[in-house]
Formats: sequence, C-alpha cells, structure tokens
Amino acid sequence: MTRAGNRAWLRWLPAAAVPAVIAAGALAGSLPASAGDPLPPKTPEQVLQLIAQHREPALSGTLEQSSELGLPELPKTGPGTDSSNAWLELLTGPHTARVYLDGPDNARVQVMDRLAERNAVRHGNELWFYNSKDNTASHVQLPADGAGKRVEGKDSAVTPDQLASMLLAKIDSSTEVTVGADVQVAGRAAYNLVLTPKSVATLVSSVSVAVDGQTGLPLGVQVKARGQADPVFGVAYTNLSLGAPDASLFTFSPPPGATVKEVPAPEYKAGTEHATPPAKDSTHKPAVTGSGWDSVIAFPAGTATSASETSALLQQATVPVQGGRLLSTALVNVLVLDDGRVVAGSVPVERLQAAAAEK
Repeated sequence: MTRAGNRAWLRWLPAAAVPAVIAAGALAGSLPASAGDPLPPKTPEQVLQLIAQHREPALSGTLEQSSELGLPELPKTGPGTDSSNAWLELLTGPHTARVYLDGPDNARVQVMDRLAERNAVRHGNELWFYNSKDNTASHVQLPADGAGKRVEGKDSAVTPDQLASMLLAKIDSSTEVTVGADVQVAGRAAYNLVLTPKSVATLVSSVSVAVDGQTGLPLGVQVKARGQADPVFGVAYTNLSLGAPDASLFTFSPPPGATVKEVPAPEYKAGTEHATPPAKDSTHKPAVTGSGWDSVIAFPAGTATSASETSALLQQATVPVQGGRLLSTALVNVLVLDDGRVVAGSVPVERLQAAAAEK
C-alpha cells in the first residue's frame, strides 16, 4: 500500500481524533510484542493508523490461499486453460505461493501449481511473468517514472497487504469497524481488525484483517459471505521472515527454449502482462451505481470479449442467462453480456440485471 492510499481510507475518522490516534499509534507501536505476549489494547482507529504507518516491506514468506466461492475445481491442463485465464484458476481451490519483497522495486511471487510454477518478478523497471507449464514469458520494460510504483500481475497470488488495501478502501459510514481478539499468524501476534458492512444488500458478511502488532503489516485476510459461518476466501502467511531477501532472487532470465513476448511499455496496463491498447475516449470508462459494499460497476461494450467468444475455461465456470453468461460466487456476481458489456458487484444477480437493463 502506498502511504497516499493509506491516508485515503483514514477520512472516516473524526477530524478531532486524528492527532490523538497518531500519537497513541506512535507510542504503542514502539512497544515490543512477541508471539507469546499479549498486544497492547488498541481501538479500531489506532489499528488503522498502525497499518497506515507501515512501510513497503522487506520479507520472505509463504502464502496459503483458500477459496470456497462455489466455483467448480477447474482443470490445470487441457483446452481453455491458457495463461489468460490464470486469474480464474486462482479463484478455485487452495494455492501456495512463495513471496520475496524488498521495497516497491524488488518483488518475486512464485505460485506453486500441481505440476508447474508461475513467476512474477520485478527488479527496478524490469518486469517478467513466466509460466513453466508452457515455458512462456512476458517482459515489460517499465518507463523511467515507474520506479517506486507497485505493479502486480493478474496471474500471481495476491498478498494480504494488497488485498487489505483494496478492502480497507471501502471503509466509510456504511462500515462498522471493530477489533476482535488477538490472533497468531505465522508465529506473530496480530490485531484482528473486523469490517462489517451495514448494508443488507451486499453478499459480504464481514472481512477480518490480521495486522502485525509490531510493523502494521497485514498478515492475513479472511472474507465471509452472508449466511455462511466459515470464510469463503482467505490468504495468509504461514511462515514469514522479515528482512531483505537475497538480491539474486530479483533477477530473471528466461530458460532455454522459452517463448518470450515483449510487451511495449505504452501498452502495458498495471495488473496484467498482456498488451492492452489504451482507451481512446471516455466511452470505455466504467459506470458505478450505488455506493460502498453494494455498489455495481458496469463496463461498456468493447471492454471485454463477448460472452459468445469466451474461452472454454470461462464457459465451464459460468452459466447461460438471458443476454449472456453469469459467473456466480458466494461473494461476487459477474454478468458477461453478449454485446461485450460486463456488470459486476458483491450483490445479488437481480441487482446486476437491473443495472444492465438501464444501459
């Protein structure tokens, strides 16, 4: 998370409370906390400030991701399992990833599949994505002004820090924020920050963020769906070592025989390794209806491949509905329409259909 991004979700705090929160966070953050010691009590505001103060981490660790979204277990090989659908594979079943970070300019994420491995490697302005299953690699030479800016690949595992940043951005008056009992994650004592939507229209029941008691680094995130007792999605460190990893981990050379695709920097879109032509006008900007947890986002025609041209893998994960196909999970529903429009949100299908009908 960037510090600017952190401050954005602190706007929900009463203005008069901010100086006291900063002071309390600075004092409490200086206290040592080991895995066996209870953490100093903190208010939700103080835990949020602790997260906001944490720096880009230097660490090595293993992540475990679990998904019980209601999607089928998708095949790892076979027709339709090309790398462009890797994001869909990551939403099904458990996944393990090794993560190495050293500030915003050095990162490596290794997603361990059953019989293959995917790598996303960032070193300065060099960005590589590699899939051992088909021995293919994509390379991006980021522009000079890309230094210090975080870039993630859409087919690499999301870290708790990244997921927490997205979910914390939803904090506003529609969210109840509390602190539960302390938890242990990767052998470290952590605060349990709980976000509970006040809206009854959203599919999200609650979000729990385990926040390291010493550094403020999010160590794990669990998301519960309405009407279900167990988390339907979670990602957390199972082991963690703070400190800079070996610098050699951030250099990458394609293996012999690898097919390498060069992606021009002007066409590179953050969060994907594929070339994406920039929108020529404002007609490709998404429209948002509603607010907070029950908002609906609609992408115009031309944003995505039409439903009739979706891959075999996406066809397997969706069901036909009038006008397109529906990807339905416990947390998010997505309508891919025949005309290329996409409507999505953490809301019931009826809300998406109503939004699609409005055009």
